[in-house]
Amino acid sequence: MKKIAESVLAAVKKDQAAIRNSMCMKSGDVEIYPASVHKLGDAAVMMGRDSEKRFLLVVADSAKALPAGFAGDQIALADGGVALVGALDAANAAALRKHFPWCAPKSLRNVKTTVGCGDRLGLATPGHLAAAVKFQVSPVIAQQSMRELSMTKRTFRSVVDDAVFGVFRSDYQLGFGADGDHLKTIPDIDVAHEAGMPKITLDLSEVMNAAAGDWEQSKVDAAFAEMPAEFRKRIEGDYFDKEFVTGSCSVKIDAGTARRCAVMYTAALEFAVKVYNHLRSKRGDEFDLEISIDETTSPTLPSHHLYIVRELRRSGVEFSSLAPRFIGEFQKAIDYIGDLAEFDRQFKVHAQIAKTYGNYKVSVHSGSDKFAVYPTVGRETGGYLHLKTAGTSWLVAVTVIAQHDPALYRKMHKKALASFNDMLKLYHITADITRIADVDTLPDSELVKLMDMPEARQLLHITYGPILTSELREEFFKAMHKLEKEYDAAVEKHFDKHLSLLGVPKR
Repeated sequence: MKKIAESVLAAVKKDQAAIRNSMCMKSGDVEIYPASVHKLGDAAVMMGRDSEKRFLLVVADSAKALPAGFAGDQIALADGGVALVGALDAANAAALRKHFPWCAPKSLRNVKTTVGCGDRLGLATPGHLAAAVKFQVSPVIAQQSMRELSMTKRTFRSVVDDAVFGVFRSDYQLGFGADGDHLKTIPDIDVAHEAGMPKITLDLSEVMNAAAGDWEQSKVDAAFAEMPAEFRKRIEGDYFDKEFVTGSCSVKIDAGTARRCAVMYTAALEFAVKVYNHLRSKRGDEFDLEISIDETTSPTLPSHHLYIVRELRRSGVEFSSLAPRFIGEFQKAIDYIGDLAEFDRQFKVHAQIAKTYGNYKVSVHSGSDKFAVYPTVGRETGGYLHLKTAGTSWLVAVTVIAQHDPALYRKMHKKALASFNDMLKLYHITADITRIADVDTLPDSELVKLMDMPEARQLLHITYGPILTSELREEFFKAMHKLEKEYDAAVEKHFDKHLSLLGVPKR
């Protein structure tokens, strides 16, 4: 460490490029990430790693020249110089955001193509960014739901901080987002915003009357009749037996459908207005609001989509994206299940509605690994979309473990099997895990092939929480530290495939 710090000190008065070119990047088991070296006054700030951990290194020509805010242990260098070695903790993440503003997440509400990079480990950012920098896309690097936080024992603050360190390490200065995903209450939204997340995905599943989608029409009509007379009169005038032209498509809403939409969505839309006004009071216009109506058992019909957005616009709600529940199955970890021709037909209408009513982004949830529908999604939206991924970078980690540490993979696989039934209470999948071979009967070389098997992918996908909070946690993260370069390359390759099939242009 000291040898590296002394080499930085010798060059610290030079410009940033000269420091990177002249300093020692490796000494023993200590290695500096070259792209992370940044000049800051008469100091240089960078990230590095040794055999056990990653760290922040600050080198200055005097203690007085150390930039404010960084915390860690100090090492005396020649000629009065000083090095500070700090942990990747909240204090140092805050210092990076202060001194390098591009390390802070920002609103992406006016960006054409965005992709949510759910990272359950806090390790995937360099790989995500290595892919993103090649395409005309803005990544939402920090993205987690309350469910994911509870399963991994993380916080919104730690998720954002992990993203900050990954962005700094990669010298990614093009801007990135952070998303409090599938939030349902204002207190949870406030926690996410206080942690620096400018995007909120508002999940309306618990305030909408989704069950009314399956009611007999007579029951719907009776419930509608109990709503205020003035409201009923407006809905009748605005929607009953009307046809709405949306680009090259049209959407018809008959009286029964209008009544059903009113019964299903009115309370949810009123809550969305409340949340929007709350966000504006907190952040002005510096936030992204995504409306999520995808957490239901029934697909969002185009007529329902149109009703929802017209009502939101009428109430003055500005949202950057909306996530319908598309036809077919968007199950975790595997490709699309369903009639592709019908998906194409309906998705085109959803995209035309979005273009007509404010040109917001169509958001595709559970979007990772849905390679069959990506060409349609990219084409019909003209690239004006948000793709939300989550567990796929975790599965890339599992794959890397299977390739390089088969003994650990076997332990993880068995933990997954023991936890599977409990996790089915939280995730909807249809995998028949009895089709998966007993891992004790497979040679080491065959284990990685399990990650090409839909049933095994889904098994490992939904059991990340029990694995990451078990006795395997320390062994897993030690292995991931050792396999960092392999993981970075695998994540990059996987996301290259996502963005290429979506048709995102190269930079």
